[in-house]
Amino acid sequence: MLFGGRSGEHEISIRSAASVIAALDRQRYTVIPAAIDTRGLWLSPAASAALLPAESQRDLSTSRDFRIDSQPGQSMDVDVVFTALHGTFGEDGTVQGLLELADVAYVGSGVLGSSCGMDKDVMKRLFRERGLPAVDHIALLRHEIDLRWQEPAQRFGYPLFVKPANLGSSVGISKANNEAELRKSLKQAAQYDRKLVVEPAIDGREIELAVLGNDRPEASVAGEIVPVSGFYSYDSKYLDDSAKLEIPAQLTAAQLAVAQRLAVDSFQAVNCRGLARVDFFLERQTGRFLLNEINTIPGFTSISMYPKLWEASGLPYPRLVDRLIELALERHAEKQTIRFER
Repeated sequence: MLFGGRSGEHEISIRSAASVIAALDRQRYTVIPAAIDTRGLWLSPAASAALLPAESQRDLSTSRDFRIDSQPGQSMDVDVVFTALHGTFGEDGTVQGLLELADVAYVGSGVLGSSCGMDKDVMKRLFRERGLPAVDHIALLRHEIDLRWQEPAQRFGYPLFVKPANLGSSVGISKANNEAELRKSLKQAAQYDRKLVVEPAIDGREIELAVLGNDRPEASVAGEIVPVSGFYSYDSKYLDDSAKLEIPAQLTAAQLAVAQRLAVDSFQAVNCRGLARVDFFLERQTGRFLLNEINTIPGFTSISMYPKLWEASGLPYPRLVDRLIELALERHAEKQTIRFER
């Protein structure tokens, strides 16, 4: 169980890992905790377990060191790595690259899908290349802020949302209603990434779907987020449970079918594998679904949308975890059939 990480979502990852560990059947799995601290250092299983809540530390295998070696066949003897790393250095293809070099099976998307799904600018470009409707945006590099900061307001007007391009869980995201707030928001987001994404605020309902699978992915029922603070913030996602989650969302059968098709199409456009949560806006005036983003390692906490959506679709949390492990092993077995030499 790989969690923690050197990102602004370190604490979220620990919460996700604790929930997954609680769901793993100890009759089927021996669970070895493997945490990465905020400095990027890999901790021993015993030190990793100490980061988890007390109830999650029971029945873990902590007697032997966990080691991933970039040379195939040199890593510790494990069947699969369940990655619960959120954000940079975990969800962006970096750890996935290490696991590929080590030739170890792991849950979730590969290097390409992870990196493209992490970068909101690249992700939206891939959506549009596929002909999928996505929220418009402007991408700015950190060194361009002083020269181009006015462009988003000139193009979209206010209000605007400013986001780090490569971060999730609403970390570093803020809403700007005027010039002063836009400047402040850009400065804040630039603390988390060298590339920023600025989008117009959409008057719409926040709809999310979960996708599961490899070559033949399936979409769950839809859920709706009704945020109290104006948008689905970090606190409402993980700390205070203040946002109202409506599962299933109140959609017509035709609307649900459109959302499910778009969710699967976006999953394939970004080359995802295993799992992803797809976030939409359902515009109030037009009735159109607009893709907001895709999350390749969505939150797995007890209040997270991804497992709740599958539970509402008839797949309970423990079986969902089993299925993700099965998909990881299936993808790894397929890779073994590929020739890498002449």
